[in-house]
Amino acid sequence: MSRRMSRRGRGVLVAAGVALAAMVLASCNKPVPADVAATVNGRPITYAELDRAIAAQFPNAPLKSSADQTMQLRLETLRALIDNEILLQRAEKEGLLASDADVEAKFNELKAPYTQEQFQKMLEQRKMSVADLKAQIRRELSVQKLFNKEIGSHISISDADVTAFYNANKASFNLAENKVRLAQILVTPSADPNVNNLKNDKAQNDQQAHTKIQMLDLRVRQGEDFATLAQNYSEDANTAPNGGDLGFVPESALEKVNPELRKTILSMTPGQVSPILRTPEGYRIIKLISKEPAGQRQLSDPRVQEEIRQGLFQAKEQVLRSAFYEVARSEAKVVNYYAQSVLESRDKK
Repeated sequence: MSRRMSRRGRGVLVAAGVALAAMVLASCNKPVPADVAATVNGRPITYAELDRAIAAQFPNAPLKSSADQTMQLRLETLRALIDNEILLQRAEKEGLLASDADVEAKFNELKAPYTQEQFQKMLEQRKMSVADLKAQIRRELSVQKLFNKEIGSHISISDADVTAFYNANKASFNLAENKVRLAQILVTPSADPNVNNLKNDKAQNDQQAHTKIQMLDLRVRQGEDFATLAQNYSEDANTAPNGGDLGFVPESALEKVNPELRKTILSMTPGQVSPILRTPEGYRIIKLISKEPAGQRQLSDPRVQEEIRQGLFQAKEQVLRSAFYEVARSEAKVVNYYAQSVLESRDKK
């Protein structure tokens, strides 16, 4: 009797094992929800999120672009969303998520320059709700905290590094007259074929130009890197590749170009970003990097030391960020379903 029960027990266990294996296989072959474009460590990125990101980042994307152009745009934007999700999850894992208080403070800072109506219109143009914007703010603040911990805290610029750079570039610190160092983002009302910003994003008319510069103004004040935005979106062929950097500009040159522009720039403090400026060429946002008096700037000047130190820090930070991105990608489990669908479609043509 016990022997028969033992066999029966074994039979029950075998049957249970087969059933469990079937369930596992079924779960592995479970179809992906139609609204999921990709997953990062099992967390989904939906097509709705992808479409919102495209609408927010590329308000001037051609409505009648070719299928290939549309797919390329979606692939590039999805790659950026995947990278952001990878970094957000790392920040979350390390307990570096931005607090509600930090998010509210940044949100109020962004909202301050606008009336309620203007701010609401800005959100509508970016296809965002207040909740969407706050979620984006939380993500960006959290990722910045992650970079500060994993990258910034590991960079050290010594006095010897500063001195060596000054001695190798001393001539560049000798100014013939008072100068200001500027960077700009320019958006023009007509598409220039000679402009090739990284996103190939160009306004076609004045309305598009105004919408685009408002979007960029909000992103600058939201804390996004000015130079990166200039590389991606500025429509000045000469400065966009350099992150909008105009270099040192003599004060006399500013007056010849535009007296009002000169007045605005000279009233700014280093690090400050101007409001949107309407000029004959189009809409501009100007960042004042520094003001420098005429003559040889000495290494003993704290401003010279700080300028060199910041430049060396940013150069090292950029290298380490690139390496950090690559390591983070390699350690994450990413499934890009949209990219797979693009490849699969090649056999159907």
